[in-house]
Amino acid sequence: MNQADVSKLVSQLRLKVNPRLRKFRSPAGPEGRLNKLRKTVTALIKHERIELNYPRADEARMYAERLISDAIRYGDCHKTTMEMADYWLIEKQLVHKLFKVLAPKYQDYTISYTRMYKAPRPYPGEKHLKAVLELRGNPYPPLVPNASTNRNFIHNILLDEARREYRQQKYNEIASQIDSSLSEVASASKDTSEKSKECS
Repeated sequence: MNQADVSKLVSQLRLKVNPRLRKFRSPAGPEGRLNKLRKTVTALIKHERIELNYPRADEARMYAERLISDAIRYGDCHKTTMEMADYWLIEKQLVHKLFKVLAPKYQDYTISYTRMYKAPRPYPGEKHLKAVLELRGNPYPPLVPNASTNRNFIHNILLDEARREYRQQKYNEIASQIDSSLSEVASASKDTSEKSKECS
């Protein structure tokens, strides 16, 4: 089997994946690390928006993307995908949400299924970077306001028109000042030319 055929067997993620896994401090070792990530992925699927430390959010995002991607690609009749969902989702009622709610919703997505923002850090406070990890299309209000559709609001239309009228008024004032100064310069040059003619 060549490389092209192998690439068709694995779901392609729509985000950058770190080649090295992060090492989280856990007294339970690698198993504790995986348990932390399982709890994070479960919380993300359950609440659809969570706030946590940036390294764990970035690491758990890859696993959540792969889980949703395989659920869309293979469905709930695929044994390996069901085993993976059963492993990563600690609360088993979320398996139904993954296959029946999230997979149909993200079926036609051409971008990543998750979104991550760096959260503001309180000062003085903890030094650790915080992040907000969320599923796209969640029911919560957006963290970043969408300014692209705000131009059609009535108050923005009125403000734009008022700005346009103000600019036009200022341009007319400047043009009238320039015309008056040009006429003064022209009359002054005409007077000097007449005086020079009289002197000669």
